[in-house]
Amino acid sequence: MYFVSVGNIKNMKRKKLKKFLFVIVVLITSFLIYVEVVNRNSKDMTYRQKVLKAVYPAFMWYNKVTGKKSKVMSNNKPVSPPLSFYDLSAELNDGSRLKFDSVKGKKILIVNTASNCGYTNQYEDLEKLYEKYEGKLLIIGFPANDFKEQEKGTDEEIAKFCKLNYGVAFPLAKKSTVVKAAGQNEVFKWLTDAGRNGWNNQQPTWNFSKYLVDENGRLINYFDPAVSPMSDEVIKAIE
Repeated sequence: MYFVSVGNIKNMKRKKLKKFLFVIVVLITSFLIYVEVVNRNSKDMTYRQKVLKAVYPAFMWYNKVTGKKSKVMSNNKPVSPPLSFYDLSAELNDGSRLKFDSVKGKKILIVNTASNCGYTNQYEDLEKLYEKYEGKLLIIGFPANDFKEQEKGTDEEIAKFCKLNYGVAFPLAKKSTVVKAAGQNEVFKWLTDAGRNGWNNQQPTWNFSKYLVDENGRLINYFDPAVSPMSDEVIKAIE
């Protein structure tokens, strides 16, 4: 009959614990190396921003599998707005004002953005989209600190961050409030009020919610944050 001593049991437990700790150390080290490789060209990023950029593909995959923040809404009729979109304008972060009646004939994708969000890497895809449809599509980013205070930077800091790390060339508006609250940006008042745009009351569910306005000033789509700017749904709506 075979007996295992108390000492042997303790040794076995210690060996298993050492193996477990070794695996954990290897995994953490590998992840830290991966973060640095992904961010080899990043500039003036916090470590949080670097981690968020590194995990973005996994984050988007998870949202796609679970269906979280993946809502798509369409103005299929399409309904014309009671209040004209072209009466609106956006104050840009350089102090200038963009009047929307000056861009009639183009589609406009309006996105509320943030620099410290799991979706921040969408700046890169938004820029790709902007370049792909140059002359046909205008993209405007509206930085906001409405969701978990993920955009605390000044307008100057935001512009620098976007340019250095994502090559953003599309216009950025001055930081403002995009949710339904006191001081809500006038553009988002129009986007989120069916009494103004004709059909949609959906406000942003998180950073990087997207609203597409067509060449005639009609709001035609809303895309949740987990819908990538380069997704088939967005491309189809633009084309």
